[in-house]
Amino acid sequence: MTKLLPHKALIYEKADGVVYARYRDPPENSIPRWIIGGDSDSVSQAQGNLFSYSDWVGMMSESYTNPGLKDLLSQALTMYYLVKDNDNHSDDSVL
Repeated sequence: MTKLLPHKALIYEKADGVVYARYRDPPENSIPRWIIGGDSDSVSQAQGNLFSYSDWVGMMSESYTNPGLKDLLSQALTMYYLVKDNDNHSDDSVL
């Protein structure tokens, strides 16, 4: 949701650490609720992200003392760069 409808009442709800807003009155109340804030980990999960920023920081911190995790994160980073590089070059083939 990028722009609110003027002069329309909103209802705010908090569930599982996420704050949502939705319109109170018909016909706007058929518009699905949208996230307006909350705990960053909860918001990240509600948005369908694989993990939150604090999870990422925790993984990085743990990798300093866990060689297995460090190796897996390194492999994931390598895979990310390969996929990213391949996506960037696939656009060139269209030209």
